[in-house]
Amino acid sequence: MAVSRRTLDDLDRRLLELLQADGRRPNNQLAAAVGVSPSTCLARVRALVADGVITRFTVDVDPEVLGRPLQALVSVRIRPGARHQLTAFSDQLRGLPEVAQFFYLAGAEDFVVHVRARDTAHLRDFVTDRISTQPMVAATNTSLIFEHEHR
Repeated sequence: MAVSRRTLDDLDRRLLELLQADGRRPNNQLAAAVGVSPSTCLARVRALVADGVITRFTVDVDPEVLGRPLQALVSVRIRPGARHQLTAFSDQLRGLPEVAQFFYLAGAEDFVVHVRARDTAHLRDFVTDRISTQPMVAATNTSLIFEHEHR
């Protein structure tokens, strides 16, 4: 997907702010909130999507309802000789149901993986069996999440 290099105007910024707060807001309410016609609003939102400014629409689901109430951040350091395997490691993470999201970083750690697990035994098994045993992984560090707030 191509990312737009166009400059966002005040209307674009206001639309993005409102959509981030409530992505399900109906177009007519969105238009009224920013003071434009519904057709103009729809065209602007579609342009933001087409230009790659809006990259996806999501739904946040309570992890407890899904049976995975325990959340953790697992920091992962890749072995220096295994840098060529970063893409393969990312692909592996995408395929694991426990992974809610992950970040590829600059700095001491290479990845931070947001994990959702049933309980501490599930988390331990996930980290030891699915992450730490990978030959490209040098070290992991797990931090439990007590509270997670979305913005």
